[in-house]
Amino acid sequence: VATRASRDQRCISSNPGQPGPAVYLSVATRASGGGNSQAPAQQLTARTDRASPILRQFCGNAWPKKPHLLTTVWPTHPPPAVKQRGATLHQKAATDTMPRELTRNPVQKIWIPYKEERPALPSQSCIPPLTNSPTVIVMVGLPARGKTYIAKKLTRYLNWIGAPTKVFNVGEYRREAVKWYRSYDFFRHDNEDAMKIRKQCALAALRDVKSYLSEEGGQIAVFDATNTTRDRREMILNFAEENGWKVFFVESVCDDPSIVAANIMDVKVSSPDYLDCNRADAMEDFLKRIECYKATYQPLDPDHYDKDLSFIKVINVGRRFLVNRVLDHIQSKIVYYLMNIHVHPRTIYLCRHGESDYNLKGRIGGDSGLSYRGKKFSSALRTFLEEQNIKDLKVWTSQLKRTIQTAEVLDGQYEQWKALNEIDAGVCEDMTYEEIKERHPEEYTLREQDKYYYRYPTGESYQDLVQRLEPVIMELERQGDVLVICHQAVMRCLLAYFLDKSADELPYLKCPLHTVLKLTPFAYGCKVESIFLNVEAVNTHRDRPENVSEMPRPSEAVVTISVQE
Repeated sequence: VATRASRDQRCISSNPGQPGPAVYLSVATRASGGGNSQAPAQQLTARTDRASPILRQFCGNAWPKKPHLLTTVWPTHPPPAVKQRGATLHQKAATDTMPRELTRNPVQKIWIPYKEERPALPSQSCIPPLTNSPTVIVMVGLPARGKTYIAKKLTRYLNWIGAPTKVFNVGEYRREAVKWYRSYDFFRHDNEDAMKIRKQCALAALRDVKSYLSEEGGQIAVFDATNTTRDRREMILNFAEENGWKVFFVESVCDDPSIVAANIMDVKVSSPDYLDCNRADAMEDFLKRIECYKATYQPLDPDHYDKDLSFIKVINVGRRFLVNRVLDHIQSKIVYYLMNIHVHPRTIYLCRHGESDYNLKGRIGGDSGLSYRGKKFSSALRTFLEEQNIKDLKVWTSQLKRTIQTAEVLDGQYEQWKALNEIDAGVCEDMTYEEIKERHPEEYTLREQDKYYYRYPTGESYQDLVQRLEPVIMELERQGDVLVICHQAVMRCLLAYFLDKSADELPYLKCPLHTVLKLTPFAYGCKVESIFLNVEAVNTHRDRPENVSEMPRPSEAVVTISVQE
């Protein structure tokens, strides 16, 4: 029993049926063979002076000095190694259970361990006991400091890497509660009626955060508001502690008037608060709103008051950073991402390699060279870039022949990235889809059924590819103008990041050959321009199938799946 100390719930109390102190050890129901947690418990008793030494060591000073009875509660069916008569407890009796059957996920080709109902453990401190507890990211800072920009960009990244994330903007709750915005007076700290409304809006947002993290399968919630006072942040911390969540603060600090003014003109004057207001009046009112917040602003204090909190300060749009007490993988991911993004104007060009010999034959994967039309596209791409007149353009390719041949014609240097190689089709490399359907009908059907999570045997899935491309995304966020010459699956993953597409949409994004996608990031999104370079090519896009809602038998896979080439 004692060796399960890291996993089981226990308590030490007095036994009213015995004189003097006794030990009572409550063991979670899963210590047995997986019995129902509601089943009545059976009791075993043993002389405390006959119990195993490891149990004595676990109980420490609470162990009785004189022999008394030890009562241990087991579920209805105790492990067979425990002797109910003879009053002997063995260490292995509580720890040894028969191995559970593993189930295999046919789509991802992974083994899934047996899971039992486990009792919830109460939180004993502000740090939840579970490593993978949900996280609430709390934005902090004065208005027009880029909080919403950071919140939306961070949410897009976290969703892309597979962590379900949602933004809860308290300003939207306030606009819903107060239909007509009149002036900055609403944000004065001495406006008691407005302060009550603002607090209720924050609480309503927190209730929605709870629903998202507790009932809707969310993993991370971004609480987007000013949160400029310690009282407001304390309220959020208490709410999170009650629900067993982790909290990570992101404070945006900016004392550069030119940056603040540019942010107001770019974003704030066009917000719903100023729909019927000219830009000059909107600018004046918003500056007065900022002054209202400054009167009560209490920045995060890493040296004294807030030294035990987890947070990052982003100073003057990423010129400097201050990081305090990062506790887990998600928080380190957040810090890593925020330290790589910038807001400078730039353009990203995405295109596939020129048409390859394998494209003409309908084969996937491999390392074939360009076809005649593929070589014509390379020349057309060179002409296109010359017309764009881009200074200091960086060119990235994969390490496969067809992207390198496409870049060889261009002026200047190019960099090869192994991370940009096409998705690994494993045993299906070099095959056509007809050959896959004939030789591996079940694999073919599984991929049609769940294209994002499906993993080729000895190969990759789109989910794997996203993880592989994360360093590429980080470098794209750091750079200026870049041309990426890549492959269809790779281009879909990159495009899904910039366009905030879901895992369900990603594998079906259209990325045709001989077409350049020009991406221009802006405040809360990304503009996309598709440019066809007038060189014909085969169509390699395959639409989402409509008739694979149920898993057919392997013998039926060939005849039940329709293919659109």
